[in-house]
Amino acid sequence: MTIDFHQLRHWAFDDQISPYVEDDCIRYALSLGIASNPLDDDDLKYVHEDCTRVVPTFLATVGAPGPWAADPRTGIDWMQILHGEHRMRFYGTLSAAGRLQSTTRVSRVIDKGAGRGALVVTERSIADHDSGQLLATVEHVSFCRADGGFATSDIPGDKPLDALPATPSVEPDMVMDMPTLPNAALLYRLNGDRNPIHVLPAAAQKAGFDRPILHGLCTYGMAARAILKRACASVPSRLASLSARFSSPVLPGDTLRAEMWRAEGGVRFRMVAAERGVAVLTNGVADIRPS
Repeated sequence: MTIDFHQLRHWAFDDQISPYVEDDCIRYALSLGIASNPLDDDDLKYVHEDCTRVVPTFLATVGAPGPWAADPRTGIDWMQILHGEHRMRFYGTLSAAGRLQSTTRVSRVIDKGAGRGALVVTERSIADHDSGQLLATVEHVSFCRADGGFATSDIPGDKPLDALPATPSVEPDMVMDMPTLPNAALLYRLNGDRNPIHVLPAAAQKAGFDRPILHGLCTYGMAARAILKRACASVPSRLASLSARFSSPVLPGDTLRAEMWRAEGGVRFRMVAAERGVAVLTNGVADIRPS
């Protein structure tokens, strides 16, 4: 099958209403390794029910449209999809319990060329259901490896998103090492992503991996963890945006090293699997509000 540009650009998603409670926020923080040192007062504020602080990237786990690209009407070879980039912008402080309304649309369909794949960008707006206050926008970039070459002179496809900045080549200003547990993916999947490649060896091998891999959004959340700790004084409302490219899979048990560079208005960052010397999250940029 071939991607149908117009079909994708007008794909209909149902709005989702997602109730959540403090335990959901606490479980998310624990799945990122927060409070691995149970004597860290700042970390305890994310995992205790007394005035719980919420990691802003918790919103990445809420209201996603699910495996919609598996619908054969999309024309996408969904078994060849990779999560290419994730970009979030945060507009308000998230309470530790409430109801969220998520609205999703396909904002771009980009042809990289025959044999080079296509990019499909979904944009999700997340608001407080009761007040209507916008809390975050999410741009999820899917790299459809087998679906390039659909564009014609009449339907050229959309322009790509502005490129994320290159990772700096100088020594980082801040570094934070975060070990992951061998069963980290089993914990993170409780946030709602039950893809079997993260838990079943046979499923991971069928997808081309030697063993189950960690969720990319877990790595992304751990980048937020490091930036909150090192650049935001553990104040979640200071994190205004977080964007990065997924470059390589993480193996549960890897130590993730966050390397951060100060920049005007925020930080640049990347995540490295320290023992293997592999960059797993690159081209990272975070906007930070003044204290």
